[in-house]
Amino acid sequence: MTVTVFTKPYCPQCDATKRQLTKQGVFFETVNLEQNPETLAQLQQAGFQQAPVVITPDASWTGYRPDLIRELAKKLAKKTAPVAA
Repeated sequence: MTVTVFTKPYCPQCDATKRQLTKQGVFFETVNLEQNPETLAQLQQAGFQQAPVVITPDASWTGYRPDLIRELAKKLAKKTAPVAA
């Protein structure tokens, strides 16, 4: 499962989101929006107005959302849990 965090420099909510994802064991890719203005424009056209923007295969959100990060970590844990034979 690919999780992408779109961030900006000097963004406390971005830093908190990345820390929480790491703490929960969620692997993610980071895209710096300051270095990718085309991506920033696409996200703004899609209605996202603040950073960070987190996109997963099943959901997307903006801002620091520890509740959604925990939910994501639980889903990932279920998908990677060994199946009893």
